[in-house]
Amino acid sequence: MATAYFTHPDCRKHVQSPDHPESPQRLDAIADLLIATGLDALLDLHEAPLATEAQLARAHTALHVATMRDLCAEIDRSGQSRSLDPDTRAGPGTWQAALRAAGAAVAATDLVLSGGAENAFCAVRPPGHHAEKDQAMGFCLFNNVAVAVRHALDVHGLKRVAVVDFDVHHGNGTEDILAHDMRTVMVGFFQHPLYPGSGDVPKGPNMLNLPVPPYTKGPAIRDLFTTRLIPRLDAFKPELLVLSAGFDAHRDDDLAQLMLVEDDYAWITRELKACAQRHARGRIVSCLEGGYNLGALARSVLAHLRVLAGVDGGRTG
Repeated sequence: MATAYFTHPDCRKHVQSPDHPESPQRLDAIADLLIATGLDALLDLHEAPLATEAQLARAHTALHVATMRDLCAEIDRSGQSRSLDPDTRAGPGTWQAALRAAGAAVAATDLVLSGGAENAFCAVRPPGHHAEKDQAMGFCLFNNVAVAVRHALDVHGLKRVAVVDFDVHHGNGTEDILAHDMRTVMVGFFQHPLYPGSGDVPKGPNMLNLPVPPYTKGPAIRDLFTTRLIPRLDAFKPELLVLSAGFDAHRDDDLAQLMLVEDDYAWITRELKACAQRHARGRIVSCLEGGYNLGALARSVLAHLRVLAGVDGGRTG
């Protein structure tokens, strides 16, 4: 089965400020490299639908959804952007982009669980893993991964869904939403100390948080996967893996100080794909989070997708 690739032009319409690192050019860089390498021809391309407010409300409070909707409607009418927190702005087009980002995660989950694809990648923005139940923060309005997880559990009836977060920043929003939901487990490494400053003390027994210091290199991260993350996933036996796929732990990314390279992301993806094959019939939904050096981001996503699509030199697990 082909790997599904979800995106939408609306995701490029969300512009926080001209010099903001979370820019539309991130998606352009990924798309350009996929075309240049020919990998786009091997992917099953899909336009992301709009998420419904009911889908968002499985992960967020109704008040948060309504507040974001009404604020973005006012922004669209006035044409004037607004600050949501010191790092996050909403502008004209942000609401549509946010609905497409969450909608991609839901549609990818539907497709993978229906057998229409073994796995899927959502090339969307804004990212989501910092958005808490009732708060937008850290470039994120809605938590795309958490919306997908709750959709898999509450609509499809899955009993065990795992989140793997390999963004360089702690996924505080996903933890806020899923902590103590024992149908889920969330595992991940992240640089600490670093924004948002959380994660050293997990919020629930279903969280495996592995903070690592600045300048940690790939071999140490691989060791954490081998000795801690993969064993926790194997013990949980997830029916679906949902990935917060951030690529800002790359050594060329200036927003943090970890030292991963493209081969590390390929290795991580192979390990997760093998785990999914053992427990989840290969089912993975991967959602783009961070990654702000355009070249490093595009190359790392390419490495990730080549493994998901089974074209990384035959090394698929």
